[in-house]
Amino acid sequence: MIARALLLATALIAASSAAAVAQTQETFANRNVIAAPVLRATVQVSGDLVRIGDVIDNAGSAGQIAIYRAPDLGTTGSLSVAQVLNTLRAHQVIGVDTRELKEISVTRLARTLEGKDIELQIGRALERRNGLGDAANLSLTFDRDPGDVRLDAGFTGGMLPTIARYDNRNGRFDVTFEIANENGAAAKLRFTGTAIETVEAAVLARNIERNEILKSSDVMVERRPKAEVGTDPAARDRAVGMQARRQLRAGQAIRTADLAKPDLVQRDQNVTLIYDAPGIYLTMRGKALDNGTEGDVVNVMNLQSKRTLSGTVIGRGQVSISPASITPTASRPQTSDATSSLGATQPAPVAVATVSSPVAPKTE
Repeated sequence: MIARALLLATALIAASSAAAVAQTQETFANRNVIAAPVLRATVQVSGDLVRIGDVIDNAGSAGQIAIYRAPDLGTTGSLSVAQVLNTLRAHQVIGVDTRELKEISVTRLARTLEGKDIELQIGRALERRNGLGDAANLSLTFDRDPGDVRLDAGFTGGMLPTIARYDNRNGRFDVTFEIANENGAAAKLRFTGTAIETVEAAVLARNIERNEILKSSDVMVERRPKAEVGTDPAARDRAVGMQARRQLRAGQAIRTADLAKPDLVQRDQNVTLIYDAPGIYLTMRGKALDNGTEGDVVNVMNLQSKRTLSGTVIGRGQVSISPASITPTASRPQTSDATSSLGATQPAPVAVATVSSPVAPKTE
């Protein structure tokens, strides 16, 4: 009975030992498969060092050993396989499967901040600060052209302005941004220069003489410093067709005060005088004694009666005479103002009369 129990125990121990040996052999076999290092054809790194684990698969405990300095941010370099193998042997990494590669490429990943985006963020930081206007109207000049700025790919945070200074006496700005990375650290970027607020202005394409009428080809639109234009810049569509109050030079930003409505009547110009009253419409020749634009009251002379009258400019070369502007003389009998102004003793050379009241037919 005892002997049978001993035999059974021995058999169980032998079976357990065989299973353990088989498992150990399988484990070593798996380790041999996993441990075989394989060279990578393309390597991408986000830091400034290239490690063994970056250039080969299955690097094991040697994976964190730095062997090369990474290329510049956002650039790619190459390494010969022979050089890489020699470096790996120095760190006891052997038996690397090169897959018949001749060289490998190493790229350093980066985050690129374009110059136009940097300028936009600075404009937003300075917007409405110390008298400045909207960011879209700011023109920035940098002390040093920032160009495109590259950061390690790990800096994924936004551009947060921590310092934003602007001196409106000289237009100088000083702005500092912080950009956080995945580990909570931050990169700092500082920019200095000059900020000027600009506005769209109508600018002359050529020299303009006094009283000259502006044509469409004479006016173009440019952005100019707000201080240069002043508080009353003229819009292009309103400048075209207006008359210059004074001589203006090419390239000059036009102000509203530089312009006036064009003169429709000029001094010593022959004009048509128009008398329009209920039932009567008369025209006569006259001479302007003043310059005037539409709506201006000017003095004119009736060439027939040689009387000076006042009237309102209503069109080019046309002046409207109102009944109130014609005063009858005391030595003459009470007659129609219109007749008095015409000089009734002689017919006017140019006259049209329309009478609206009915006229009785002549008796045969």
